[in-house]
Amino acid sequence: MGKIIAIANQKGGVGKTTTSINLAASLGVLEKKVLLIDADPQANATSGIGINVENVEIGTYQLLEHSSSAREAIVKTETPNLDIIPAHIDLVAIEIELVDKEEREYMLKKALAEIKDDYDYIIIDCAPSLGLLTLNALTAANSVVIPIQCEYFALEGLGKLLNTIKSVQKVHNAELDIEGLLLTMYDARLRLSNQVVEEVQKHFNDMVFQTIIQRNVRLSEAPSYGESIINYDAASKGATNYLSLAKEIINKNA
Repeated sequence: MGKIIAIANQKGGVGKTTTSINLAASLGVLEKKVLLIDADPQANATSGIGINVENVEIGTYQLLEHSSSAREAIVKTETPNLDIIPAHIDLVAIEIELVDKEEREYMLKKALAEIKDDYDYIIIDCAPSLGLLTLNALTAANSVVIPIQCEYFALEGLGKLLNTIKSVQKVHNAELDIEGLLLTMYDARLRLSNQVVEEVQKHFNDMVFQTIIQRNVRLSEAPSYGESIINYDAASKGATNYLSLAKEIINKNA
């Protein structure tokens, strides 16, 4: 049975999409069957894995609308063992369109029911907001990974996200777990980076992944070539970090 992991944080620029793409690719390289779902209207996970967003005809939008099945929306990628359900800018409209639908928070969960067992892991790249799209992802997920960048406002907004997760657990998805907090964009030379790591580890101890994602030029270059860091530069620090995260998640779920 597949495990569904949402990558969520309502703050933009914390490394959600980078984590979604590269965690999914790393799990694939470690011989797990993986599906990446782009649930962000910016569609960066789609373009970042090498798919032309303009050519997407069936994607997350049709999935949430239930006008296409999950199987019809799946696209193979160049990365071993990795498929994607892509997104398109039309996803922006879904929040308005679902607003008066019954059980609107469960649309993604229902759509994934038929394919959940085809994969070891399903990774959902969430939008940088706590709207209906993210709510659908959290309702469908078994757990959530929260990327936190090692910068001054790191913990700002985290309380709000944890409250949202609590209310999703209460109302829509009692099984939802926090897979872990992931420290991203770490620069060992900066005192601030080290302070943030200490602070997060002190407050959340066991909830924090041991793997820390370091700032890495190759990591930021990879999406412009439509490649995961594993395909773009497997010897880079970024690739090593994400492979380590993937192993940590596999061991945790063994």
